[in-house]
Amino acid sequence: MRKVKIISAKEAAMMVEDGMTVSTNGFVACDLPEELTSALEQRFLETGSPKNLTYLYAAGQGNQDGSGADHFAHEGMISTVIAGHYNMAPKLGKMIIANQVKAYNLPQGTLSQLYRDIAAKKLGTLTHVGLYTFADPRVEGGKLNEVTTEDIVEVVNVCGEERLLYKAMPVDMVFIRGTYADVHGNITMERECCVAEATAIAQAAKNSGGKVIVQVEKVVDDVDPKLVKVPGIYVDAVVITKNKENHTQCVGTEYDGSMAGEYRVPKDSLAYPQLSPKKIIGRRAAMELKEDTVVNLGIGIPEYISMVACEEGIDDKFTLTVEAGPVGGIPQSGPKFGGSVNASAILDQPVQFDFYDGGGIDDAFLGLAEADEEGNINVSKFGPRIAGCGGFVNITQNAKRVYFCGTFTAGGLKCSTGDGKLVIDQEGRADKFVKNVEQITFSGKYAKKVGQPVMYITERAVFELREDGVYLTEVAPGIDIQTQILDHMGFVPKMDGEPKLMDARIFTDEPMGLE
Repeated sequence: MRKVKIISAKEAAMMVEDGMTVSTNGFVACDLPEELTSALEQRFLETGSPKNLTYLYAAGQGNQDGSGADHFAHEGMISTVIAGHYNMAPKLGKMIIANQVKAYNLPQGTLSQLYRDIAAKKLGTLTHVGLYTFADPRVEGGKLNEVTTEDIVEVVNVCGEERLLYKAMPVDMVFIRGTYADVHGNITMERECCVAEATAIAQAAKNSGGKVIVQVEKVVDDVDPKLVKVPGIYVDAVVITKNKENHTQCVGTEYDGSMAGEYRVPKDSLAYPQLSPKKIIGRRAAMELKEDTVVNLGIGIPEYISMVACEEGIDDKFTLTVEAGPVGGIPQSGPKFGGSVNASAILDQPVQFDFYDGGGIDDAFLGLAEADEEGNINVSKFGPRIAGCGGFVNITQNAKRVYFCGTFTAGGLKCSTGDGKLVIDQEGRADKFVKNVEQITFSGKYAKKVGQPVMYITERAVFELREDGVYLTEVAPGIDIQTQILDHMGFVPKMDGEPKLMDARIFTDEPMGLE
């Protein structure tokens, strides 16, 4: 085999030409090739090149601090962006709102799978994922602003079944981060907390006639072939990271070997949160956990479910998974979201989504930002703020059962508990249950069509989606249905008589005894 070329980050940035389609690997603040993207940004700021790039990436990338995708957030540097999530790249979001760039938001899992289909020279990714949501061209087609007009998703009929075709495109340049490279360019990722789509993205570029550049901690003589995620035959050049801040496991964090499978840590070393509206929701949601099931937890409030499960001693009764690839263990939050402590396995992201899309998740617990009378959920767009859907569409549309978890109102909500009751000390400024959501990230119509059980869990009430609408089924002890629930809804939920009371144990600051 040929020896791999070792170059500087500045030389790697010089390889990117105007008009190219560029992709980066990474998941939120994990596995980001910061040495490479920082150098590319610096080149543009100094020279005005490269310009008019198309930027394609699957998972949200960044930490809301200028890292990740925000390295590309300069007018003229990119002309089009296609991504699964934007919330961690606020500068890029502002450019989209200002119509400075054409922009699409498509399901993260489908984008990760699209790389494999690009590599295989297929027309694109054919899937049911996204039907009746904003990704469906009959709704919005994933287009995010007025200057974005071209449809890159198409409705097709195959064997009498309706599907969406996410169209393939060539990939000219990819930036990946690995742990070590051997002298032939074989790349390992043993110190990363997830692999994401590193293999697929490299294959897509190579088979498109593009280039693959990988930043690593060091180059060594030999690596274990079983640990290689990107073989040297895909790699055009390797960059050895000079600035260690550009190669932290997750942006701004110290290396944690328990997220890379290097060692395991005892559960009792973990801290558990104090009782709060978010923990109350996590407790009620944890009551829906079942033995011997596969579970996915979304970012935000659903993260409390794993902490509640550990605190209650039931975390070994089911298996938690993260869309980035970890199976088992305890999913992490914040900049570490995407990794899991004590994972049993760490899969490639496209492989994880294959399992998800086929119904492999028994129970999915995701966020609740906005819900309407049709049972639709919006977590992706709120006026001038573009969050993006991430893996939300893939996960919620295909789980056997789905639970949306969030506070009943948003912005300043304060609650207290006592004697097994809930007291609203300060109401949130914004109502979350509205007549019509701004954007359909989850389709109640599709859920009813496939017979999917759906529940909406808040700190003061629980709702269910049924064939004829949304039902109010449970109310927290101490809560007035009219003034503290119905008066804060944009529609009137259905009820089968008087809703039952939520379990009083949820509102007491001591273990509930779920075990």
